[in-house]
Amino acid sequence: MNAPVVLTASSVPSAFASLTASAEGLLLTADLLLAGDLTGTTAAGRNRGACTALRAALEIGVDRVLDAAVPGLARATMRAKLLCLHHYTAEQTARRTRAVWSHLCLGCHYHQYEIGPAHDQVRVWRVVVGELVEELAS
Repeated sequence: MNAPVVLTASSVPSAFASLTASAEGLLLTADLLLAGDLTGTTAAGRNRGACTALRAALEIGVDRVLDAAVPGLARATMRAKLLCLHHYTAEQTARRTRAVWSHLCLGCHYHQYEIGPAHDQVRVWRVVVGELVEELAS
């Protein structure tokens, strides 16, 4: 059995350690995970971690749009937010956001009987989330 991985300040690149909880910082975190820059982590763990960072970045982008449109709406559940999103963004953007968020949710969760998300798939999701965060910000 493998010992749990403990990341310390000395084992994490300095750029990673200084990130804040912003969509841009989370996208950078996903990039670091996908590049394999974090020592002591498995490939599957990096892929799931990148999915988690990407999902959080996308959620921040959605929250920005909804909170600007209707203050307080950002406190709703993510599923409710995604249903409301098409009223405040282009229909295509809302659909893409909901689809990739659903895929990322599946990629984040660990089940012993499932194979985790593939590295190439997470890279595709990274590109899509980057585009969506930009679209939602404009």
